[in-house]
Amino acid sequence: MRVYLDHNATTPLRAEARTAMIAAMDLPGNPSSVHAEGRAAKAVVERARVQVAGLVGCDPVDVIFTSGATEAAALAADRLGVDAHGVWDGDLTAAAGADLVALQAANSETGVLQQTMPLAQQCWAMESSPYVLVDAVQALGKTRFKMATSGADFILISAHKLGGPKGIGALIIKRGIDLAEHALLRGGGQEMGRRSGTENIPAIAGFGAAAKAAAADVSAGRWEEVAEQRDLLEATLADAASLTIFVGKGAARLPNTSCIITPGWKGETQVMQMDLAGFAISAGSACSSGKVRASAVLRAMGFDETQAASAIRVSLGLNTTREDILRFATSWTAKLKKHETRAA
Repeated sequence: MRVYLDHNATTPLRAEARTAMIAAMDLPGNPSSVHAEGRAAKAVVERARVQVAGLVGCDPVDVIFTSGATEAAALAADRLGVDAHGVWDGDLTAAAGADLVALQAANSETGVLQQTMPLAQQCWAMESSPYVLVDAVQALGKTRFKMATSGADFILISAHKLGGPKGIGALIIKRGIDLAEHALLRGGGQEMGRRSGTENIPAIAGFGAAAKAAAADVSAGRWEEVAEQRDLLEATLADAASLTIFVGKGAARLPNTSCIITPGWKGETQVMQMDLAGFAISAGSACSSGKVRASAVLRAMGFDETQAASAIRVSLGLNTTREDILRFATSWTAKLKKHETRAA
C-alpha cells in the first residue's frame, strides 16, 4: 500500500472540491451572459471569490482568478539574500530602484517561513517604494497567513496546494492598485479587466470549496497535529542517522515539511529507492522535477554542492498517519544502512 508524502508538490483533491466541481460541470451558462443560465454560472464564480477571499483575509473584489500561481507571478521581481536558515537576511540592496520585490511566505523545499511584514516596511521607506509581492502558495491553508499582517501588495495562490484542482490559482491585488492596463490577457474584459477569457467554472468552484475547507482546518488546529507527525519523523530518523541534517530545524517552518540531507547519498537516488518501496517523496521543488542538479535554495543557504545534491523533501498531509511515518522511517533507515555498507 503506497504512502503519499509529497504534498508540497500537489495535494490530493479534497472531497469538498470534487463535489463543487461536479456540480459546476452541469451548468450550461457563460458567466458573462445576462440570462438566467449565465447568472447561475456567474454566481458560482463569485461564491468562490468570496471563499478564497475568506482564506486570504481580503475583500472578494481583490481576488483575480488565473490559470495558476505561475501566471499570477508573471511580473519582474528581485532576488534577495538569505541566511543559513533560509530566512531573508534583511539586505535590500538588490531592490534599489526596483518596482517590485518578491518574497516567499514559505519555501516549498525547506518549509522555512518568512516574516514578510518587516520586508514590506523597509520597502515603504525606500525612495523607489517598490510594491511587495508575496508568494503564499505553500503558506495558505497550512498557516494562519493573512493579507493584513503580511504587508503584501500582491499575493499568489495555487489551488492544488490546498486540496483544489490543478490549473487554477489567483492573484490578490491590494485595493487601489490598478493593473487593468497591464493585463497579460486582453479580450472580453473578464476578471474586472485584469484577466480576459471565459472563466473555468468547475476549477474555480473547486478552488473556492477547497479554500473554505482549508480555512476551517487551520482554524481547527489540524496542522498542529501534522507538525507532531513531522517531529516524530525527524526524531526517528535522527536516532538512526547521526550525520543527517534537518534543514531549517532552528527556524519557523511549515508544519508538514521536512528537508533532509544525508551527505553523499544523492537525493535522486533516495527518491527512486523510496518510490520502489512504496513511498512518494521528492528531491526538491516540483517546479524543477527531472532536473538533476543541486538545489539553488540550499546552495543559497550555505550548503555545499554535495550536501545540496543529497537532499530529499518529505511533505505530509492532513491524513498522514503515525503508521505512515513509522513505516517510512523503517524503510528509509534500511536503505541508508545499505548505502553506508556500499560506501564503506
